[in-house]
Amino acid sequence: MEHPVSIDILLIEDDERLAGLTRQYLEQNGLTVEVESRGDRALTSFERSRPRLVLLDWMLPGKDGLSICRELRDVYAGPILMLTARDTDIDEVVGLEAGADDYVTKPADPMVLLARIRGLLRRFDNASQQRKAQSDIVLGGLKVSNSAQQVWLDGEQIPMTTQEFQLLYVLAKNAGTVLSREALFRETRGIDYDGLDRSIDGRVSRLRKKLGDNAESPQRIKTVWGKGYLLVPDAWGESP
Repeated sequence: MEHPVSIDILLIEDDERLAGLTRQYLEQNGLTVEVESRGDRALTSFERSRPRLVLLDWMLPGKDGLSICRELRDVYAGPILMLTARDTDIDEVVGLEAGADDYVTKPADPMVLLARIRGLLRRFDNASQQRKAQSDIVLGGLKVSNSAQQVWLDGEQIPMTTQEFQLLYVLAKNAGTVLSREALFRETRGIDYDGLDRSIDGRVSRLRKKLGDNAESPQRIKTVWGKGYLLVPDAWGESP
């Protein structure tokens, strides 16, 4: 059985010459790199390589970079840096809304690209270390285990994507406190909110559904209009 190997960078780029030069430069600067040239093989390559960062081209054969970015965000909470030959504000907005953390226009200066990569890795690594140092949380029938990255409600394990778990953990850790979208974005992604991304709202909706909350009149994860979201600490029943 083939086991995943951990690398620093998964570069998804169909321009063979550009991919080769980028890989060479990054490896000369101490980073391990795997290259995938087709969009329809991107997720398979991701599962195999388990990278710390995904460097993703916008235009790819088989599947476009935006679709890949959205699919990765269901299973991957690490940094995604998008590459594109198109330099317009709307392209940047679309890429960030799809879940990208940063955006570089090709041809990128190698030193600038390396600096962006190192900056993202540093921020995400620091955020990950802080999360691992934190303890598990029990609120009545709700248990959120940071060490196991698992959630139980009334003794039943609830399946969660990585990003859903991270959002729930932050809400539970701050139960009884209203958290703004900006604060939730910073806590779960390790970077500042850009004012455009609405992915937090979608994850809250999915959490409510999975945790048996009423979507029309939520009692467990409430929306405080104009301020943010509040996880109610005493809305989870008794411990099983």
